[in-house]
Amino acid sequence: MNKKKVVRFDFWLNPAFDEKISSSEEIDLKVLRHADADARNFAELKQANFYHICAARDEVPSQFWVTEELLKQCPDLLCASSSGAGYDPIDLDACTRHGVLVVNQSGCNADSVAEHTMGLLLSIKHRIAESDRVMRANAYTTREDLMGREIKGLTIGLIGMGNIGRRVAKLAAVFGMKVIASDPHLTPAEIEKRGATSMSLNDVLAQADVVSVHCPRTPDTLNMFGTKQFHAMKQGGVFMSTARGGIHDEQALIDALKDGHLSGAGLDVWTVEPPARDHALLSLPNVVATYHTAGVTHEARRNAAVMAADQIMAMVKGQQAPRMANPEVWPVFIERLKKLS
Repeated sequence: MNKKKVVRFDFWLNPAFDEKISSSEEIDLKVLRHADADARNFAELKQANFYHICAARDEVPSQFWVTEELLKQCPDLLCASSSGAGYDPIDLDACTRHGVLVVNQSGCNADSVAEHTMGLLLSIKHRIAESDRVMRANAYTTREDLMGREIKGLTIGLIGMGNIGRRVAKLAAVFGMKVIASDPHLTPAEIEKRGATSMSLNDVLAQADVVSVHCPRTPDTLNMFGTKQFHAMKQGGVFMSTARGGIHDEQALIDALKDGHLSGAGLDVWTVEPPARDHALLSLPNVVATYHTAGVTHEARRNAAVMAADQIMAMVKGQQAPRMANPEVWPVFIERLKKLS
């Protein structure tokens, strides 16, 4: 039997991935160490058929991103598999040109990220983080100095109604919020089915008390939110993102918060992760910040590991992957797989 070689680096991964992959008689798993010499690691990658890569771009040395250069050195690579829902370290266009299938684990952390989104919003509106800081500093004044606001009755505008957006919509509705959304990839009827009233991006910005971003980072969404968009939001609005850094302009957000147009922000994603200790957003009391941990729960990480292992094991058998980022490559993948068998 010609075993298929699955390669990954030693980033933190729920043990379920290695356990399941290693149980297959058709797969040879190799775990590389970032601490080893690049030459040694590339020697292994050149033989890889499946490359399971960490979804967080800042946790992968750039020389091991799946780029045109790396693909040229890995002629037997059939598939680049992301460890999470995103695939920032993978050049999708380059993979498509080389006949390399790209798969992700979309939906693996949807419940975790949706819960985190509501946690950020509640912390902003009820001033939970501010109250925590006051207590720890023993800087009490009066309780009324930390008076918050309810989210019941507010309108939340969701940018993206995929796996996470639809779950946020459901949770927001439970809190008594009106849910509106913009997603150019879905019909108004489908958005309605997923729990929101469909609107254009401009209408969402104009009508929402809270704007929450849940779209992927792509060339179309990069810098989607800048000065113009923040000032198109309601006076006193709240901006939140648990999507990806780079979709919003951090300096423009700082300006909108400092000039009082926006009343708060909840941020789990950053242009550079983690952000610098002296990042201006971290100095603002009306910003609740986490460092890309929305989807980092025990449940989500196990889901991702199991989903990834099951998907790779199925593909090795020629079964179609359920979460393909470039599905047009599937026929090419099958032909290349047969040649290696």
